[in-house]
Amino acid sequence: MQKPGHDLTQIQRWMQSVIMHPGGVLPGIQSDEAQAHIKMQSAEIESVIAPSLQQNSVERLEIYARAYYARLLECLRAEFPITVKALGDELFDQFAVSFLERYPSQSYTLDHLGARFPQYLAETRPVDDETDTSWLDFLVDLARLEWNIAEVFDGPGAEGATLLGKDQILAIPPERWDQVRLVPVPCLRVIRLDFPVHDFYRALRNEQEAVPPDRAETFLAITRRNYVVRHIPLSPGEAELLAALLAGTVVGNAIAGLKLPSDADLDAFAIDLRTWFHTWSAEGFFLRAKLDA
Repeated sequence: MQKPGHDLTQIQRWMQSVIMHPGGVLPGIQSDEAQAHIKMQSAEIESVIAPSLQQNSVERLEIYARAYYARLLECLRAEFPITVKALGDELFDQFAVSFLERYPSQSYTLDHLGARFPQYLAETRPVDDETDTSWLDFLVDLARLEWNIAEVFDGPGAEGATLLGKDQILAIPPERWDQVRLVPVPCLRVIRLDFPVHDFYRALRNEQEAVPPDRAETFLAITRRNYVVRHIPLSPGEAELLAALLAGTVVGNAIAGLKLPSDADLDAFAIDLRTWFHTWSAEGFFLRAKLDA
C-alpha cells in the first residue's frame, strides 16, 4: 500500500492520525498531528499511499476510517445498551457520532471511550427557557447510570473477601464512633440523579415495557457482589451519610455532620441509623472497621 521514501513507523503514525481524525480523511491529512509525521498536501497523498485499480488513495484510507468509527460506535452501543433502546439505533448513532467528533478517543484502550458521553449529552441540551429539556435530562441520567454500572462491573471488587457484618457494626460503642472509619469495598459508589432512572433501566434490561419517569431527586448506591452489579435506592440522609463514610470520615463526625431539621425526631433518627447500617451490611458495603490510633 505504501510507496517508498518514508519510514514504516512514520507512515503508521501518519495513517493513525488521518484515520482517527473526527473530520474525515482529507481534514485528517491537513491536521497538525498528521503534518508532524509527514508534511504534505492532500494532492500529494499518492506519494505515501498508492492507489489501487479500483480506488484512489483517499478512498483506500476511507475504508480504514469507516471501519475505525464503526468499531467505536459498536463499543458505545455496548456501553449504553439501555440508552440505545430508549433513543433507538439511528438517533443514538447520531448522538454518538457527534460525541466522537467533539471528544475523539485519546486512549490506547477503548475502556474509557464513553466516559464523557453523559457529559456530552448534558452539554448539548438546549439552554433557552422555552424548551422543555425533561426528556434530554432523563437521557443524561440514564447514560450516567449506565456508565457507572459499566465502571463498577469492570473495576475492582470484593469477591472472595470477608465483609463487615451487621453485628460487627452495631457492636461498636457509640462513644468510639469518633475513632472508627469504615473501609468500603472498592466497587461502592454513591450517585445523585434527577430522575429515578434505575426502574426504567431495570425494566428495559428485562425486556419489559417502560415509561420514562417524572423528575424526582434520586440517590443510588452502586456496588458489585459475586460479579453482579446492584443499584440500591437511598434516602437523602442515608446517601449523605454513606458518601461521608466513603470519603473516609470517621463514623461519629459523619453522623454529626448530617443536615437534620431543627425539629428532627432523634429517636426516629436513631432507628434510621440502625436500619441504614443493617442494609449496608446486608448489601456488603464495607470490608472492615478501622480504629484510629
